[in-house]
Amino acid sequence: MDFSETTWPGAILTVGVLFLVLVFVMFLLNSFLETRKAKIGAEQAEGLRQLVRRYEQLAENTLDVQQRTAADLADLRTRTASVEHILRTVE
Repeated sequence: MDFSETTWPGAILTVGVLFLVLVFVMFLLNSFLETRKAKIGAEQAEGLRQLVRRYEQLAENTLDVQQRTAADLADLRTRTASVEHILRTVE
């Protein structure tokens, strides 16, 4: 390619084509980055949903344990009161 014979219209055309190629490459890169951001955001949202599900399950299990413990404690109080009553009647 002999640059001494390049004309202004040809140079402008070349610069224009290079500019369009650059814009297209930047558009592709931007699209790729936006898609990647969306995927990462979706993964984070799914992780948070799983964390919330685990928390809810843990809270439910804890409530069940607390209710069983309260029932056991009430039963122990009743038994203790019965034993105390028996001991008072024996004296």
